[in-house]
Amino acid sequence: MLEKLDSFEKELAGLDMKISSPDTMKDMNLFKSLMQERSHLVPIVEELQHLKHVSSQLEESLALLKSETDPDMIEMTKEEIEGLKAEVEASTSRTKVLLIPPDPLSGKNIIMEIRAGTGGEEAALFAADLYRMYTHYAEAKNWKIEILTLNETGLGGIKEVVCSISGKDVYGSLRWESGVHRVQRVPETEAGGRIHTSACTVAVLPEAEETDIEIRPEDLKVDVMRSGGPGGQSVNTTDSAVRMTHLPTGIVVICQDEKSQIKNKAKALRVLRSRLYDMEEEKKAKERADARRDQVGSGDRSERIRTYNFPQNRLTDHRINLTLYKLDLIMNGQLEEVTEALKIAAGEAALKES
Repeated sequence: MLEKLDSFEKELAGLDMKISSPDTMKDMNLFKSLMQERSHLVPIVEELQHLKHVSSQLEESLALLKSETDPDMIEMTKEEIEGLKAEVEASTSRTKVLLIPPDPLSGKNIIMEIRAGTGGEEAALFAADLYRMYTHYAEAKNWKIEILTLNETGLGGIKEVVCSISGKDVYGSLRWESGVHRVQRVPETEAGGRIHTSACTVAVLPEAEETDIEIRPEDLKVDVMRSGGPGGQSVNTTDSAVRMTHLPTGIVVICQDEKSQIKNKAKALRVLRSRLYDMEEEKKAKERADARRDQVGSGDRSERIRTYNFPQNRLTDHRINLTLYKLDLIMNGQLEEVTEALKIAAGEAALKES
């Protein structure tokens, strides 16, 4: 990575010259674009300069250790070397994250959809566990989470939950959560103590603004109905639930969380807009990448990305061969180590392609 420092420094100097030129100052769009490039490049250059400095110190300390004869100095030098090695490793990891090319969607909030898959009630209970995990993680990051639609089983499980999560770097942190999440554990209802395997699907969609995608009124079919709760019981006695169908694509969104038909329509439109936007972005990504698959996963909703093994207290992310024996902490929202590892893997993939 240090081999790239010289080219990055030259690129930064060239950007600074362009930004300060009179022609650029006349074109605000160009100025804004160049400043965005600079804001991505500056931390990379600073981190690589720090890495170069620490690596140089490490080389000097290693050379000093070979020539040192005093026992006390040898011990001090060894301690210094261990600290410098740790800092080189930490700086290298930070650089890998910084090298991830800026994603035009990185500033977006998200719509997250969690659905119970194979496994019946146990899958629904796991879907509820996943929702709690993401909720705790969002709270720790000071993000705002809002339920858009919720379909519970009545036994503490969730058939489907759709929520919006807003805040700083939400999409950048959770974009890799899309896929099939598999759970292995002994259900509370299992008298024989046998381990059951079930699964849930998670979809992370960048939340679209009205300006991102246009939905024509004539392309929508909106049906209203009475909201239904677990076991068929009535949530309320008015026709407030909304089923919205996008006729050109056949996408259907149902929202019944609110008692107001108007609010449910607004929520359904947010989800529909984000699903359409995600379809467009996926199409663009496939066109850009052709048949190339990302090294941290294709993003395919049907791809099994992770296994949660409760008896072993183990989480395994199959895309990056990450295994952590702290599932209890992760399910309580301590997801940072997983999301950071995925960011680093993405950075390494980007570095190889650059």
